[in-house]
Amino acid sequence: MSEISTKPYLIRAIFQWCTDQGLTPYLAVAVDRHTIVPHNFVQDGQIVLNVSPTATQSLVMGNELIAFQARFGGVAQNISIPVENVAAIYARENGHGMAFEVSGLPDGEADLDSEVSELASAEPDDTPEPPKGGLRSHLKLVK
Repeated sequence: MSEISTKPYLIRAIFQWCTDQGLTPYLAVAVDRHTIVPHNFVQDGQIVLNVSPTATQSLVMGNELIAFQARFGGVAQNISIPVENVAAIYARENGHGMAFEVSGLPDGEADLDSEVSELASAEPDDTPEPPKGGLRSHLKLVK
């Protein structure tokens, strides 16, 4: 029997912690051909998404796929993210959360060696700046 990844469980746990604390959970995602997101919000092969209950509809966080509906520019869109593409989940307000190693993406699709704080800059204009010192100081990289 193959070992089951802890990543989807950790993502769900941080999501639940954020919502229990009244914080806004954000997902930093490496975008590839298996990721269904509005491409006009993708920067350098990455996107940051607000996955709070007020920003999403029909959110399903499975072991292999995260799917929901969200509005971008007033237009509802279906979002589908392979769990393996999640680079981080963190609280918008304080940057606390967890970063993950993203592997298996073909060269040129996403360069995840950059700082996690650079991922936050991919968020649409209405997002506040990440906490001083960047997100990396608060996130633990899980390999």
